[in-house]
Amino acid sequence: MVLLAAVLAGSMAVSNAFSQSSQGVQNSTAGAGKPSVAVAAPRPNPNWLSRRAEMHYQGVWGVDSFRLKWAESGELVRFSWRVVDPDRAVALNDKKAEPTLIDPQAGVSLVVPAVSNVGKMRQSSTPEAGKSYWMAFSNAGRRVKRGDRVIVVIGKFRAEGLVVE
Repeated sequence: MVLLAAVLAGSMAVSNAFSQSSQGVQNSTAGAGKPSVAVAAPRPNPNWLSRRAEMHYQGVWGVDSFRLKWAESGELVRFSWRVVDPDRAVALNDKKAEPTLIDPQAGVSLVVPAVSNVGKMRQSSTPEAGKSYWMAFSNAGRRVKRGDRVIVVIGKFRAEGLVVE
């Protein structure tokens, strides 16, 4: 309970500091006589995880920075992650583990396709700390849409509530 209060107080302080600094910038540029330039706001990461979930994935599986993106006009869904602990991340690169992407809204379960002369559309090399890895799920019929919340399962690894960008 104390930790929750500390986190909320810290986020409010950061929010107040940010709004005050942005007001100061607006006030200082308002009278400058120069036209203001619109700056694109950074895109929020829809797969933002709570600190507790982030610590779980880093501590148990040795990975973080999950991302799911539509690719090839929606015919593929690309799942990527970053390795923080190679010894623990081995499970995600295991060739024997069959990855599955489950979309409860669409009622489908996608698999990683095998391409002739190439093999499975996934990386299965030995993981290295700091490097990102990926796999692509076949989305024939484009049943999984942008904005859907999905579940990725690779062997015993399971990541729930990830959003397709």
